[in-house]
Amino acid sequence: SGMAQFKEYFLGNGTPKSPRIADTQKCLRVSGKHNDLEDVGFDTYHHTMFEMLGNWSLWDYFKKESITWSYELLTDPKWFWINPKHLCVTVFEWDKDTPRDEESADIWKSLWMPAEKISYLSAKDNWWAAWATWPCGPDTEIFYWVGNWEPTPTSNVWNDEDNWMEIWNNVFMQFNRLEDGTLQPLPNKNVDTWMWLERITTTLNKKKSVYETDVFADVIEEIKNIVGEGNYLDKSAKIIADHIRSATHMIADGVIPKNVDQWYILRRLIRRAIREFYKMWYEGKIICKISKIYINKFSSIYDSIKNNSAKILDELSKEEDKFSKTLKDWIKEFEKLVKWFEIAFERSWKKVTVISWDKAFKLYDTYWFPIEMTSELAKEKELTVDTKGFNQAFQKHQ
Repeated sequence: SGMAQFKEYFLGNGTPKSPRIADTQKCLRVSGKHNDLEDVGFDTYHHTMFEMLGNWSLWDYFKKESITWSYELLTDPKWFWINPKHLCVTVFEWDKDTPRDEESADIWKSLWMPAEKISYLSAKDNWWAAWATWPCGPDTEIFYWVGNWEPTPTSNVWNDEDNWMEIWNNVFMQFNRLEDGTLQPLPNKNVDTWMWLERITTTLNKKKSVYETDVFADVIEEIKNIVGEGNYLDKSAKIIADHIRSATHMIADGVIPKNVDQWYILRRLIRRAIREFYKMWYEGKIICKISKIYINKFSSIYDSIKNNSAKILDELSKEEDKFSKTLKDWIKEFEKLVKWFEIAFERSWKKVTVISWDKAFKLYDTYWFPIEMTSELAKEKELTVDTKGFNQAFQKHQ
């Protein structure tokens, strides 16, 4: 959480060195209101690792200044000069604890944001807190048009979500949620804003996808050259480009592939990338070649990348060796399982669509293949997995 280091200041404990702070940080997100890991490759803007641009007010300015300056930065000709017609916003809809955020909506209207471009969304979308008991508050989110035509005057996130990409989030930290669930006003009001570097890069370059920018474009092109035009799958290339970028930074920051916690996330990212190459009929060692592109790209920016380049390539190589040995055998076993379903259907005319926990557990126990990947491949075959039964067996196994 980017705001964790400021928690005590939000609560009124201690005095910050400055009431206004800006920062940039690397973030990894594989879950959330959208499942970022699963969304990679399906759309134009989700990715697991991103560089977050933060802007903080600690006991200083609040909603009016934050929203006004955000709009100025995005639309003023001397700054980003984005067409206001290509922007829309969301604000917090009321719930049982907190009223509708009409204050933010009125500020947006005063800046010539049409009422039709303002969507009121629930706490699931427009309320931010790191944990159940934590400083929190409503937010207003800014979106950029990525549709293939000009937006209509009434198009907004509520009625046309797929054509709008969130680029900036202004969180108004004004409450502390207590153990009993009640909201206690903080002694001072604070602002936590964050912008995706990759998404604003997409916006300022007038691209439709983050994968078209220089963040990813050269990697995507290299993948296409490696597998060949005839075998190339756009979704697979995006997953590989995203996951190896994330893995490169994770290893540089001290994470290595294991089977628990963040180490398991790293292992899962690497193995998903390898499997996507297999889906494009490429089975040679390749992960390090992709990682080298990112190492060259980031070594002048992050010392962690420059100083750990050998370690990055070593860990990726070892993980690729481990996984490649089991992947072919696992795929053969999975295909046998799918064939069994097909035969059962032909004989009984009753379609079975759930892979039982014991069959899924055998794939894990014999081939060390993660249940998440079994579930992903099952989904591609229009099957599901009894993950509840698997998890019970896994706990007993542990």
